[in-house]
Amino acid sequence: MPTRMVSLVARDLAIDLGTANTLVYTRGRGIVLNEPTVIALNSRNQEVLAMGHEAWQMIGRTPGYIVAVRPLRKGAITDFDITQRMIRLLLQRTGVSRFNRPKVIICVPSAITEVERRAVQEAARGAGANGAYLIEQPMAAAIGAGLPINEPLGNMVVDVGGGTTETAVISLGGIVALEAIRVGSFDIDASIQAYVRREYGIAVGERTAEEIKLAIGSAWPSERDEVKAEVRGRDLMSGLPKTVILAPEEVREAIEEQVGAIVDSVVKCLGNSPPELAQDLISQGIHLVGGGGMLQGLDKRIASETSLPVHLVDAPLECVVLGAGRCLEEFEAVRDLFMN
Repeated sequence: MPTRMVSLVARDLAIDLGTANTLVYTRGRGIVLNEPTVIALNSRNQEVLAMGHEAWQMIGRTPGYIVAVRPLRKGAITDFDITQRMIRLLLQRTGVSRFNRPKVIICVPSAITEVERRAVQEAARGAGANGAYLIEQPMAAAIGAGLPINEPLGNMVVDVGGGTTETAVISLGGIVALEAIRVGSFDIDASIQAYVRREYGIAVGERTAEEIKLAIGSAWPSERDEVKAEVRGRDLMSGLPKTVILAPEEVREAIEEQVGAIVDSVVKCLGNSPPELAQDLISQGIHLVGGGGMLQGLDKRIASETSLPVHLVDAPLECVVLGAGRCLEEFEAVRDLFMN
């Protein structure tokens, strides 16, 4: 009998439902799933064909009737039905059934509207969750980074995700200053696509743009500037495959608008912080989380513009879901942190 009870308790989940990636943490077991937030559908009958890595591989490579869909754009739910189906698939993959309805904590952007908030909770309940509790991503990230959020001390987190960038100053268990913009990694990828199209007359897909960003993309000059990337795409004039060589300085110029917007939002959040908490940040520094936070040199760029130390946390991609997982393990102690 005790074994059965443990297995049921272990089903409680924390989900970081990101625009780019979805991570699932199971109570007592840690992170059990980390996949792209993509679902592949047959548009003729709306049947789900694949999810996660498998669906991501299909982007730009499918016949017309198969569509690879990202249910979240800019941190917002663009398709409620597909989001609910995706959450249901996530719960099935982690062993949830109608016999063991789990408690689920879902990390959501701070700028989420009341309507979107209800949509996420209804999607989780409709997919089999017993209770759906929402926590703001910057708060979860701060907990995941091990920051002393309950002390009267300024803690600053910059969460650069796929569709949003959220900067928050946290003190005494609450968000004191917040700046959220709908700019993230996907916008950086899109600007690389647009640059290659405009300057070289070739079309590249979003996967290729992401590969360029990872290979030579940066927000600050570095010794990597010697390395160039070979880019293959389709020539817009002839329609034939074409190869061009891209330099890091070009990519830096292409993404300057997006990087500038991210840095400006950090500066603006600092400007909205109470002076006493802003002083704490001189010693505490700024903590950078999220997949977009791993952009080469972004920490140096923010440090240069704010004159504050910037730390890229140990697990930038997993930080948010690890924080939500800690909330799951200490549920009663952290109830006040959930969004009403």
